[in-house]
Amino acid sequence: MKNCRTFIHLNFNNHLLCLLLSLGMGLGWDTALGQTTAHQEANSSSYSQGKYAPLAGVSLWYIDTQTQPNQEVIVLLHPNSGSSELWEPQIKAFSQAGFRVIAFDRRGWGKSKANTPADNGAMSISEDLEHLMSYLNIKKFNLLGIAGGGFAALDYAADHPDHLIRLIVGGSTAQLSDPAMLHIVERIEIPGIRKTPTYFREVGPSYRAANEEGTKAWVEIEERSIQEGVKSQKLHTPNTLAKISKIQTPTLVIAGDADLLAPPALMHHWADLLAHHQWANMPGVGHALSWEAPELFNQLVLDFLKK
Repeated sequence: MKNCRTFIHLNFNNHLLCLLLSLGMGLGWDTALGQTTAHQEANSSSYSQGKYAPLAGVSLWYIDTQTQPNQEVIVLLHPNSGSSELWEPQIKAFSQAGFRVIAFDRRGWGKSKANTPADNGAMSISEDLEHLMSYLNIKKFNLLGIAGGGFAALDYAADHPDHLIRLIVGGSTAQLSDPAMLHIVERIEIPGIRKTPTYFREVGPSYRAANEEGTKAWVEIEERSIQEGVKSQKLHTPNTLAKISKIQTPTLVIAGDADLLAPPALMHHWADLLAHHQWANMPGVGHALSWEAPELFNQLVLDFLKK
């Protein structure tokens, strides 16, 4: 359906859902949904058991949960703050739901190693993703990108529509280069926010108030994720409103209403141009959507994938 704004609902009784929404707004989703230890329970076994793919200019560190042939694949693209280590709650939940989950560290992040200094920042994330899929002989897959990973997911979706089954983008400005969008960002962004500590601008206040241990774990992952001298990879082609409007892949767009960097009002400007999209809002959740409220986030994604 063209430019739809379909809200994703969990399979709860409506009264219970309303109660959870109210709790989520006041206490933070981890408290409301009993998720205060979800991140601690999801250990780092998947990340430590990853492997390297020898690709063009990089040894790309990736995780692959394949347990049997012909599993439907979902690929996870991490944000600029953090590495694929952040995906532990999703890797666990999606693999238990029967999906083959693949997550990788972009070059310059986590454990991936550029072959030479000149290869640091070379190629786009979209190109590295395409090379990894070729290396693993994967023809069709679902793609999920959060924040900066959402930039790359949209970039890939525009270039390789035949390779995608579904697309999920969460908490992302889409890194649009249109002057009109840059002007909107300038009008709504809190002055000086980019100079504040990363966790302060990216992890929502409800989560920081309710989950000191989880906040500390997020900060530790973020601090060790970006390698010294890293150069950000450019998009294969600049993201524009016209480029996004051509994406035909069924897409789920997830926003956090406490997101200071990609607020719902900003995300609607590009999401409403997607030909086939559904919209989900996570009350009380900040920029780190999948980390702050993993159970809710995972359920939204799985409900969308299983339709």
